[in-house]
Amino acid sequence: MKPSESEPLIEVNSWEDVPAFASEAEEADFWASHSFGPGLTAEAEAGTLDLDDVLPPPRARTAPVSLRFDTSTIHRLKTLARRRNKGYQTLAKEFIAERLYEEEKREGIIGDSKAS
Repeated sequence: MKPSESEPLIEVNSWEDVPAFASEAEEADFWASHSFGPGLTAEAEAGTLDLDDVLPPPRARTAPVSLRFDTSTIHRLKTLARRRNKGYQTLAKEFIAERLYEEEKREGIIGDSKAS
């Protein structure tokens, strides 16, 4: 529910005043009628806001690796990646991770978590 042009936004001064949302639409409706109050603004400016509570954890860092493939293999990888709506390098990483898992299982390095 959007406020009319003449209705002021409700100020939120504490994260405790922000409810848990069931969906993005519910969150959008809430923020359409609410705004950051001086309490939240001061908290952000003072640097007292604990970003671990607000932001998701960062992705694990990756290291660049150079691999050489023949043109045919790259073409096949790109074609398959396009069909799956993802980048070919992402698909190659997924293939390598899956194969490593299978080889580690076969060698007994890791247990079969699917069987337990």
